[in-house]
Amino acid sequence: MANDTSTTAVAESYVDGLTTFESFDLDPRLIQAIKQQGFSNPTLIQAKAIPLALQEKRDIIAKASTGSGKTAAYCIPIIQSILEDLANQSEPEHEIRSIILVPTRELSSQVTQFLEKLLVYCNKAISVANLSATYSPQVLGLILANKPEIVVSTPAKLIAILEANQSVVNLKHVRSMTIDEVDLILSYGYMDDLDKLENFLLVKKNNLQIFLMSATVNDDLNELKAKFCTKPAILKLNDDTARDKKLVQYYVRTSEFDKFLLTYVIFKLSLIKGKTLVFVNNIDRGYRLKLFMEQFGIRCCVLNSELPINSRLHIVEEFNKNVYNLLIATDETNDFTVERDEDDEEMEEAKPEEPKKGAKKDREYGVSRGVDFRNVACVLNFDLPTTSRSYIHRVGRTARAGKSGMALSFVIPGKEFNKHKASALASTKRDEKVLKRVVKSQLKLGFEIKPYSFDMKQVEGFRYRAEDGFRAVTATAIREARIKELKNELLNSEKLKRHFEENPQDLISLRHDKELHPSRVQTHLKRVPDYLLPAGARKDTAHKIGFVPFQKKVAKRKGKKSTRKSDPLKTFKARK
Repeated sequence: MANDTSTTAVAESYVDGLTTFESFDLDPRLIQAIKQQGFSNPTLIQAKAIPLALQEKRDIIAKASTGSGKTAAYCIPIIQSILEDLANQSEPEHEIRSIILVPTRELSSQVTQFLEKLLVYCNKAISVANLSATYSPQVLGLILANKPEIVVSTPAKLIAILEANQSVVNLKHVRSMTIDEVDLILSYGYMDDLDKLENFLLVKKNNLQIFLMSATVNDDLNELKAKFCTKPAILKLNDDTARDKKLVQYYVRTSEFDKFLLTYVIFKLSLIKGKTLVFVNNIDRGYRLKLFMEQFGIRCCVLNSELPINSRLHIVEEFNKNVYNLLIATDETNDFTVERDEDDEEMEEAKPEEPKKGAKKDREYGVSRGVDFRNVACVLNFDLPTTSRSYIHRVGRTARAGKSGMALSFVIPGKEFNKHKASALASTKRDEKVLKRVVKSQLKLGFEIKPYSFDMKQVEGFRYRAEDGFRAVTATAIREARIKELKNELLNSEKLKRHFEENPQDLISLRHDKELHPSRVQTHLKRVPDYLLPAGARKDTAHKIGFVPFQKKVAKRKGKKSTRKSDPLKTFKARK
């Protein structure tokens, strides 16, 4: 069972073939729901964590690779424990019994959906509420009044609700608390919220079971462990399976403008097969790339923190359903922080992007971690992240659960920085230093990042068209597109209801990859002439036209010398 909360199969190296879910002595309703998802054997992390949590009542700190089943490793014990508590009560009452904290709204929605699948046969004995969803105050009050057994939320949202509804929300019956993606929660600055939560939990530390789950565990976890845990079981699994992952990584040294040129060539000529996730470092960058691609008829959609939460969830859902094959995602988890290097004397803290006036970013947004992007064939780092940890999280979106995948990163050499000001980005100044750290960190994980070079002689024929398309994407066009997209998504977010699942023909009005159109539209750029293609890629290589003269040669008549000259600029009449 995969940690990405989907029903996709996990790699064989993650599955414990000698153990079954029946051996955990789970409730029959829970066993039936697990089988409905198509699983008979737990993964390694589940086989270790579930017995420790249920039989020994231990706190669990788990470090396991992406796609190894961490979500089910805490969801199954939580549901089983609540079912046992309800069975021991003569008159079961609805009370909040478990809190699940996640770093982003997107992950909150995914975990809630996964819990609902596990609770499908529980006859509403247990209810789950996603507090991070966009509820009105009235609806939220009604949900809290019904006292769901499991609540899923981001730390900040939960604290805001607790402070505003102290008379309604009672946490004295809480018996378990889960913090998923622990390292990301700490990097998001949620520690203050966790401190406040400790005051709201009216439960003794010894009576509260804790689950701390993450793909990486570092020293920052010690403070959290000391605050909440008592004699935790620390599980570090799947560290030796990194080499088994079919992830191929390349980097390309190129100039700022050539990043756009190469991206145009890659997607127009379909050099990458399958779905691609393109990462950029700020919102304007995402819209610039989208508008540039539209010039050539390449359809794509954008995902960033400005869009409404309903639209973001819908975009991810449609991407997972293969409605879109190309998604440009703004990764703002970096906040332009940089890592300190021992031999790096020049240590300037790069400043984060200044927010636009009137633009509101969602603080609880994150795409490089937590969001369940399924069956991604390639991750393209159009902009290299500013930290090696962000790089690991980005490329972790592909080659998941034993499937193969590729990561391609554009790197700007120092001598090329800021040469093409229209396409320049401040964070690329440190690309080479970041690359060194990325290469070093990947070697520790058993991966090698190889250099890759395009045959620029074959690409050069596309340069003029790329320059023509890029000139149309002005700062004004980007600003107008950003406003237009936000207005469209705000309207669409009100329509994202079950009606559209029952009436799929109406979904055409909700497509997220519609063209935004810069002020200058050049339809001729959408077609690639055969003469620009490499010889082997042309459709009709056998038929060669050869040289075509401007004027047609006229055969001279015998005995007569023609003195007439035809000027094609003065007449439309053609001589026979």
